[in-house]
Amino acid sequence: FTTAMAVMLLVSFSLRPMAKRMAAVSGLYSYTAKGLGQRTAITGGWSAIFGYALVAMASLLAVGTYIVQLLINLRVPIPDPRLLTVLVILAAAAAACLLMVRGIQISARVTLLVESVSIAILTVLMTVYLVVTGPDVDMGSVFAWNGNFDSLSIGIVVAVSAFVGFESPTTLGGEAYRPFVSVPRAITWTPIVTGVLYLLAVTAQDIALKEAPANIAGSSTPLSDLFSQTSPAFAAVLDLGIAASFFACTIASVNALARTLFCMGREGVAPRIVGRTHPAYRTPWTAIMTVMPFIAIVPVAVIISGVKPEQGLTNLFTLGAYGYLGAYILASASLPFFLRRIGENTSSSWILGAVTSVALGSVLWKAASVSIQAGNLQALIYGGVLLASVIHTVILQRTAPQRLASVGIYDETRESDLFHPRAAP
Repeated sequence: FTTAMAVMLLVSFSLRPMAKRMAAVSGLYSYTAKGLGQRTAITGGWSAIFGYALVAMASLLAVGTYIVQLLINLRVPIPDPRLLTVLVILAAAAAACLLMVRGIQISARVTLLVESVSIAILTVLMTVYLVVTGPDVDMGSVFAWNGNFDSLSIGIVVAVSAFVGFESPTTLGGEAYRPFVSVPRAITWTPIVTGVLYLLAVTAQDIALKEAPANIAGSSTPLSDLFSQTSPAFAAVLDLGIAASFFACTIASVNALARTLFCMGREGVAPRIVGRTHPAYRTPWTAIMTVMPFIAIVPVAVIISGVKPEQGLTNLFTLGAYGYLGAYILASASLPFFLRRIGENTSSSWILGAVTSVALGSVLWKAASVSIQAGNLQALIYGGVLLASVIHTVILQRTAPQRLASVGIYDETRESDLFHPRAAP
């Protein structure tokens, strides 16, 4: 998590200069278009969409899993847990869809409120548990390095999946108040604040689970099972906090996905139907309604197929992290070219862009190599997404070059976007 935080801070520093100069609707996609060109932007756009979608799928799966666990801890009789999990997933997807269509302001407020409450719940419960139980754990073993670089690379990718989405404010540039101030500020402080919270959380969880039985440590809801041994009511509250946090994550991920897809639809490189806004709420409702069924059906399929929730969560989050990392690499590499294009070229931007891209590429390459050697198909699936995006670009170049040339036009900065201080009388 410490390494993942450092890498995400590099990405944040690379995106910030572009966010200060361009209020984009599609974030990484538009930055890449302005820096590395239209063809590369399409690959970056589909990579980001893939990442947003997979994290949203994993989040819905977690919502269903933890709500059912909550009912189990409350001793509510459940005839068929799998059926109930499916119904919870569908209900959560419908609720998220309604909030997002109604407007970014209401969905953002709900997301902030839910996340704040869930973090407070988790902090209080973990503090109480550690103080009351006082687990006898050797702190040296918690921070011990096992020397396995293969597991470290995979661990970094999984940890990155906890940070991904910090850049989603860049997709709200067209709707945010004072976007050239609020968006850079958000993408700068989010990885710092969340990184500190994650480091505290994973340390506390590691301490709590050090002496836990093997069946709890390997559970799909380990902390909940641990709490239920002493207080089922506390365990239920913990489940509610975790489920609420994942519900907020679903909203944030789909909001960013829909706006990226909306922009691509406006420019004609995605079906134009997804480039329409709601007549009353002015939100990209067709994009939201188009992607939501696909996002909901995957976690439902995971449950119906009998795959263990923890395995499904790991696979979906890791796949999503591949998509994010690919989009981050292209967007970070775009920084010096973006600034050179507007006459603000600096040597520091070239260094930052290169260092960030190399760091991200190293993590992605190492994780993919380890994954392929272990017989895991995640890296190959993401490779298929990249190949499909390249094929899409080639088809556009040959059949509709005017559409390819329009990539990035929708997010051109206008004079009305700029902040003009009032002249002194």
